[in-house]
Amino acid sequence: MINFSDLTFIFRFLPVFIVVYYLTPIEYRTSTLLIGSLMFYAVGDLKMFPVLCIAVVINYLFSKALKGGGSKKLLGFIVLLDALMLVEFKILGQFVDNSFMPIGISFFTFKMISFQIDNYRGKIDIESRFLDVAAYFCMFPQIVSGPIMRYQDYTENPFLRIGKIDIGAAVDDEEKKEKSEDEYVQNNKVSTEELEILDLDTKEGMDKLEDKPSFLEYIEDGLRFFIIGLGMKVLIADHLSMLWRDIGTIGYESISTPLAWLGAATYSMELYYDFWGYSLMAAGIGVMLGFPFIINFAQPYKSKNVAEFYRRWHATLGSWFKDYIYFPLGGSRKGNFRTVINLLTVWLITGFWHGVTFNFILWGVAIFVIIVCERFLLRKFPGIIEKIFGRVNVFVLIPLTWVIFAISDVNMLGDYFKRLFPFFGAGIAVNKGDFMKNLQIYWKVLLPGAVLLFPQVYSFFEKNRKKPVVSVVLLVLFWACVYSLSNAAGNPFLYFKF
Repeated sequence: MINFSDLTFIFRFLPVFIVVYYLTPIEYRTSTLLIGSLMFYAVGDLKMFPVLCIAVVINYLFSKALKGGGSKKLLGFIVLLDALMLVEFKILGQFVDNSFMPIGISFFTFKMISFQIDNYRGKIDIESRFLDVAAYFCMFPQIVSGPIMRYQDYTENPFLRIGKIDIGAAVDDEEKKEKSEDEYVQNNKVSTEELEILDLDTKEGMDKLEDKPSFLEYIEDGLRFFIIGLGMKVLIADHLSMLWRDIGTIGYESISTPLAWLGAATYSMELYYDFWGYSLMAAGIGVMLGFPFIINFAQPYKSKNVAEFYRRWHATLGSWFKDYIYFPLGGSRKGNFRTVINLLTVWLITGFWHGVTFNFILWGVAIFVIIVCERFLLRKFPGIIEKIFGRVNVFVLIPLTWVIFAISDVNMLGDYFKRLFPFFGAGIAVNKGDFMKNLQIYWKVLLPGAVLLFPQVYSFFEKNRKKPVVSVVLLVLFWACVYSLSNAAGNPFLYFKF
């Protein structure tokens, strides 16, 4: 798989593709996007490439029959078919051979399901060609690890012609580029529906792009996001991963309790900067190609409780589950018992979506229990108690659940929790100095990782990101990443395995 943080991707594939993409006449540009995306996928997973192609063709054929409300049974059949494809390959990949699980299947399958449902509901009001749908399913910035873009957002690209358009009557290219400021800004925000689902306290931020009709300025904006994401991945996440690997090398049963807690915090930050970094890079590439900026992380560690945390963390996945699982089941509208059952269903599926091993199911159940306790117990103590315990849940319980997420072996997971809470396990001799030793080695990456958790950092960047000094900082950041990558191979993104 071509990694976004590979120098080959950064200096060869991406610039060449962008040049070819914009040199292609607008009526043929969707074909360029599709061909480039298929090449990107085939290089990374040629063995499973036919699976993707077959799934794309089948879903397109079904979409024609479902357009604007076909048979509900037909919709159920294709959704079930997509879901079974995901389950089958997840199981084969886990228990037979990892090479049997197509890269990115969790993401492109969910895009296919959402497309079919929205198409059936009449939310897709454009007569899409096969090229349009195939390019949406396969577009290389998102196929591996998301974000999960909706088809409605995909069609907002001003540099593509989506749908069966009469070229003679189509809007002239120059006229299309001269969109009004209000229309452009609207096209580059998440939808009102998504903002309501995210329930964010601000509609301003890194998702807001000023009126920039020139494709060069789209590229400029996209590069900013790409470089920030690259820095998070290469300079923070990859270095934090070394501490987590060192702990595994020592052996979970042999580490001290302070180091166990440091490890939990470290893995939490590693996963955060790895996946957020990827999401920014993917969204940045999308912006370079003319697509709206997609929010996937909205400063989750500023959350007041775990429920809010998961509205801000991997937001496109959370909104997908709400729109296509939680709300159709009744959401919270049918009483407390049904609400609990619906939440359990969502979190069991979320756990399985990440993997079929027991630790992912346990992780999903753990999050479910915490959210239910917050919803039905913590709310009985409004005010300072609810606020304190809600924040404790975010900064203490979330890292503990990430430990469950990270360790697939049940016995090893048990060993780790015995070190976290040694009064529950038999005492064993450990090196009490391991905490200070590792802190002295890794404080240079732990400190900036902790500082960047604060939302004020991003508010400052948003206010100043157009200033020349910020551009200089980003340029230095980019070459620092290149230097780091040239001296050591970058780690694969953690979410590639999903």
